[in-house]
Amino acid sequence: MTTAAIGIHPVAGALGAEVSDVDLARPLDEATVAALRQAWLEHLVLFFRDQALSPAQFLAFARRFGEPIEYPFVRGLDDYPEIIPVLKLEHERVNFGGVWHSDTAYLDVPPMASMLVAREIPPFGGDTLFANMYLAYETLSDGMKRMLDGLVAVNSSAKADASRTREDRMKDRAREAARDYVAAHPVVRRHPETGRRALYVNVAHTVRFDGMTEEESAPLLAFLFQHQIRPEFTCRFRWRPGSIAFWDNRCAQHHAINDYRGHRRLLHRVTLAGDTPKGP
Repeated sequence: MTTAAIGIHPVAGALGAEVSDVDLARPLDEATVAALRQAWLEHLVLFFRDQALSPAQFLAFARRFGEPIEYPFVRGLDDYPEIIPVLKLEHERVNFGGVWHSDTAYLDVPPMASMLVAREIPPFGGDTLFANMYLAYETLSDGMKRMLDGLVAVNSSAKADASRTREDRMKDRAREAARDYVAAHPVVRRHPETGRRALYVNVAHTVRFDGMTEEESAPLLAFLFQHQIRPEFTCRFRWRPGSIAFWDNRCAQHHAINDYRGHRRLLHRVTLAGDTPKGP
């Protein structure tokens, strides 16, 4: 497979690109992987269509970009523990990941990236939104940037209980070792590969600023939570069976829309190991 055959098609002004003319079930050469990574760094999230990947092939594709790691709250597939099922059943009212967030910001070393492949999709609904945290930071006033550049945010897995995503409701029966996680990270994160600054707080996990109470932190956090998901910072992806989304957790947030009551939705997710967030 040659890199010349790959098409990169932006889907929105803020972020996101669909990749055409690539079969991820086949071995990818180094030049193709490099081209995909460059496109991923530029567009923050890549989308692929009509990829018939077995779990083993999906995991092999993920390994070309990083180290797959197990998720702390949800048990993976029996033969592939690094792959977790993202499932909402017909009778369930709350979905998995149905709140704006960066994956597991409550870990000391949050993941670099996540990948989803669609297995079963409802006849309508179930789209996923993505938002560009570079733009969220860059569009702030100079005064706000100066203030945020020196702040650290406290993130907790316990906060997600308020949103009651399926992901968090499963934790008690997923692993006996599951517990609440708390981690402090810079509010403004410098991307280790691009060098760009990104806003790194999210409504699902960020509790307060380090050195402040929750009450003192709440007004500024409320502003940031609304600002970072302005429509012009986002894109929307409609799933089909065999679709894949691959996003950069260091500079993008996502939100799974819960608008398909009475229908089943199943995707498989792989998470890639990251690095300790560094400030500006």
